[in-house]
Amino acid sequence: MSEAASPPASELAAMAKLAWRNHAKCIGRLFWESLELLDARAALTPEEVFEACITHLRHSTNGGRIRPTVTVFAPAAGENRGIRIWNRQLVRYAGYRMRDGVILGDPEQAEFTDRVLSMGWRPPVVRTAFDLLPLVIECPGHPPRWFELPRDAVLEVPITHPDFPWFASLELKWHALPVVSDMALVGNGLRFTAAPFSGHYMGTEIASRNFGDEKRYHLLPRVAEAMGLDRASRTSLWKDRALVELNTAVLHSFRAAGVTIVDHHTASAQFMQHVAREEACGRKVPGDWSWLVPPMSGSACPVFHRYYDDARPEPAFVDQPRAW
Repeated sequence: MSEAASPPASELAAMAKLAWRNHAKCIGRLFWESLELLDARAALTPEEVFEACITHLRHSTNGGRIRPTVTVFAPAAGENRGIRIWNRQLVRYAGYRMRDGVILGDPEQAEFTDRVLSMGWRPPVVRTAFDLLPLVIECPGHPPRWFELPRDAVLEVPITHPDFPWFASLELKWHALPVVSDMALVGNGLRFTAAPFSGHYMGTEIASRNFGDEKRYHLLPRVAEAMGLDRASRTSLWKDRALVELNTAVLHSFRAAGVTIVDHHTASAQFMQHVAREEACGRKVPGDWSWLVPPMSGSACPVFHRYYDDARPEPAFVDQPRAW
């Protein structure tokens, strides 16, 4: 590897921080300067990359006191493929296609689950809606390999409700740490094809999207039924009422477990503070309105009421084609 392709760790850390500051889809950028770098450029085999990913999980989770963290692996050489982590996030739950067409678990992960099953992964004998998927890692000169996540490296939060005791019977849980692992870090002529990064959750990411979306866990009908809501008419707003309680449960559960999380109103206010700071420094704020506005109570949040800069400067975290 050339010197140009291997900047000092301090420069790499600065590059990653700027990439977070530039990330148009992220509402949590007020804290971009707190991002910690784990330099894993010496990891060149699937086993070494896997161990570095586990180190990331343990460091960033920090017993629930989440530390914003990025782990950067060796850059790709020229236009070569480079190191790839096949998972969209380091922690996700399997989606099993059942014979009746129903998906047990997370439908978003059904295709990836099919892949790892075809590679020889064996799920638990009794399958559930929250089975941890293995990591699949591909390195130049090595075939893709899957690795089981150690249970003690993944902190999970059981979901209960402060006012509805029956909520626990839904047997819901979610992992404490969101780690995006399939994007590339690009900048300064370099392309780091494996650079998993993590912050903490905003409650709506779990409750409104992961749990609430019809193409994900689709829990609103179950919650509404348990609440005794009339689902015969849309004008009863049963979806809205169920969604509020789902969000209440997630925020309550994470806080009770001592795991860092932020509600969408606080996150929106923090983002507007970030915007004010950036504009005071003479910088425009890249932003994707459709991602920044929370998926619940959008117009009640200040991020709703303005638009953002369309530029996408580097350094940046950018999407890549699916690894497979």
